[in-house]
Amino acid sequence: MTTRPGVDAPDHRGRTGLDRAGRDLDRNPGVLVRDVELTSRGWHVLRRTTFDYRRRDGRWETQQRETYDRGNGAVVLPYDSGRGNVLLTRQFRYPAYVNGHPDGMLVEAAAGLLDEDDPFTAVRREAAEELGVVLGPLTHVLDAYMSPGSVTERLHFFAAPYTAADRTGAGGGVEEEGEDIEVLELSFTEALAMTGDGRIADGKTVLLLQWAALHGPFAPLVPPARAVTREP
Repeated sequence: MTTRPGVDAPDHRGRTGLDRAGRDLDRNPGVLVRDVELTSRGWHVLRRTTFDYRRRDGRWETQQRETYDRGNGAVVLPYDSGRGNVLLTRQFRYPAYVNGHPDGMLVEAAAGLLDEDDPFTAVRREAAEELGVVLGPLTHVLDAYMSPGSVTERLHFFAAPYTAADRTGAGGGVEEEGEDIEVLELSFTEALAMTGDGRIADGKTVLLLQWAALHGPFAPLVPPARAVTREP
């Protein structure tokens, strides 16, 4: 009998049943999952799912979608409101590089996968590894699906205060995992300006900086937006 790694035999990460995801979903009566095919089982998992979908006019049609499952993650914006600074990272991102970014070096908020941790624990772990900082009390900002057309990941967003004394490590990430992360301490006003001129092009980071400007610790520092009139 032929065994299939990741399906009925352990794959290189000891996983089985990877083709079962979604087969028992019944929360939406307008979606009936018919088949789940495991198409790739690298570090993360790619599946092709066939399902029946009831359109708004009542007609049923069969559709197929590929989903990339990398688990869920957490991201944090550490801020020093006393000095007006935030802590960010800069690292090479090949997907951005191959899709038009000049050098692939993205400025981002520290983030990582949850793995076996809860979001609060995971985001403190990532802040220590990537930034070398011990965070103060965490504020949960929101949860969001960042690319729901194909990626299953739900990202948990946080902000947390820090002071200069809380920077107890060098950061830089985990070298054994291929990470080579530069720690950036920037003024908040500069970081916010970078979202407007393209120097910060990472979605999760833009969202957190905008939240900090509108509702977070730097809201009093940001002047009201001016009305702009455009020709039709």
